[in-house]
Amino acid sequence: MKKSKNPQKSLSPSSRRSFLSQVGGVTAATIAAQMASQPAVAQTTPNLEAIKKKVALEASPQDPNRIIKAYMCRVDAASMALQRSLVEQRSNGDDERYPNKIGSYSKALPHNQLGEVELNAYATLVRARTSQKPDDFELIQLGLGRKLTSPQAGLAMDLEGPDSHHVTLPPAPRFDSAEEAGEMVELYWMALARDVHFSDYDSNPIIAAAAAEISRLSDFRGPRNNARTAIAAQVEGVPTLSALRGRRGNGEVSSRTVFRNNTPGDLTGPWLSQFLTLDFSFGANFVSQKMKTLPAGTNYMTKYQDWLAVQNGADPSGDIQYDPTPRYIRNLRDMAQWVHVDALYQAYLQACLILLEQGARLDSGLPIYDSKVQAGFAQFGGPHILSLVTEVATRALKAVWYQKWFVHHRLRPEEFGGRVHNQMSRAAEYPIHSDVLNSRAVAEVYSKYGTYLLPMAFPEGSPTHASYGSGHATVAGACSTILKAFFDESDVIKNPKVPNADGTALVPYVGAELTVGGELNKVASNVANGRNGAGVHWRTDAINSLRLGEEVAIGILEEQKLTYNDDVKMTLTKFDGTKITI
Repeated sequence: MKKSKNPQKSLSPSSRRSFLSQVGGVTAATIAAQMASQPAVAQTTPNLEAIKKKVALEASPQDPNRIIKAYMCRVDAASMALQRSLVEQRSNGDDERYPNKIGSYSKALPHNQLGEVELNAYATLVRARTSQKPDDFELIQLGLGRKLTSPQAGLAMDLEGPDSHHVTLPPAPRFDSAEEAGEMVELYWMALARDVHFSDYDSNPIIAAAAAEISRLSDFRGPRNNARTAIAAQVEGVPTLSALRGRRGNGEVSSRTVFRNNTPGDLTGPWLSQFLTLDFSFGANFVSQKMKTLPAGTNYMTKYQDWLAVQNGADPSGDIQYDPTPRYIRNLRDMAQWVHVDALYQAYLQACLILLEQGARLDSGLPIYDSKVQAGFAQFGGPHILSLVTEVATRALKAVWYQKWFVHHRLRPEEFGGRVHNQMSRAAEYPIHSDVLNSRAVAEVYSKYGTYLLPMAFPEGSPTHASYGSGHATVAGACSTILKAFFDESDVIKNPKVPNADGTALVPYVGAELTVGGELNKVASNVANGRNGAGVHWRTDAINSLRLGEEVAIGILEEQKLTYNDDVKMTLTKFDGTKITI
């Protein structure tokens, strides 16, 4: 639905302030005018007294000036929010295109034997997201009892950053498109390659087969080895938006680009970021990044009845057998399990702690960068950065939850895998592009498991909310953007390391320098693509959601700048390679 043009977009700051004064009960303009004509001791207007009463402040003669300043800071933040461009929220049309809802998310609702949602039950979901009434959400008809995840979060307001309705994602690839098929082929190969160690990608036959087939796809948008896509662009330092998304059929996918993204620095050095590798200190505690992972070959939902039960809302999530040996992240299986149980801002909190411990340079636009008198702490120091990098996570989630439940309704890859299985076994006929139906990856999965379903890393499959966008990727985009704003992206990571062959220890990394900005982009991509490697998200879920989170974080940084007493100019590199100053 297209939104109307913002009537206040062209207002100057003073005009916006005037506009706000006309609609507010306690007006900033009135208070400011009255205050200007009276000495501090006589500033006792009824409006001012009302403000003081609300904040329960016992004012000294100078307090009223601070009250007005604080009030005006909030007015300025509201004015900034009022200026933000309104966006057009557009889906890919699959929800309207297919009467049987084969292209729409419906997990946890009741389904028929083909895994197609019962339309009466789906209608209860449509009614709730259309009316947006809390009572209607309680009337959504579930299947076997697994609950839907926070369907009203996208309707919540926020007091910081862009409103969830004022940011957007582009339409996802259509169900019948070559791009969707290409993304699904990549996901089948990621499932087949879960136990291949990142350090073995150059020599492993599964990776070679994956790269070769993905290279031949009609429409694949990931990084390739050609002169004008990401590798060359990153060497030149100017990756473009077209390079970020990739190009159709142009150049080869290789062991160096497979399952990666095109963000600046993403293709430099090891697949895994140093921020998911290095041990670090959390206060007085030493933290090893060894993790509890799963044994090789552990995949789920490869039997049709197991798959169908999970679509209907069964929850077998307790059926997990763990590897008894803690290990550093070595492969997609480890990465998938890491993003299965992480606290959503965990990777970026770790990154911040590592950067602080290494004494990484701060952004040169911060006032304390070259101060001979002041050191950062409550502002521009550890407590400030650590709290802000976690604070943006919930704002990012509200933004992407609106996209999930009220705009796009994209089905999960596991649901698409059921469509592929039914098409290939001739139980049903769907408009699926031939690139996935004829792929070697699908044939390899069938040879190994006896079905065409997408093997899942989690027994319960995906979470119970729509696929597009990715919550993990949106939070990754937001949190890493905060860190890129506060730290000098050109600084170099000290003493980089990689896991040894079995993941039980770290060994020194030898290769191209790894920069702070590149490794922050990489950790965001690792987390986003780790969800893809688990089978619960698509490539476009990841890359577009990184940019959504970035937009949320930039809005928050702009509002935060209003609160500082000194002049602040933060410069950061966006995921598309462009540099901005806040």
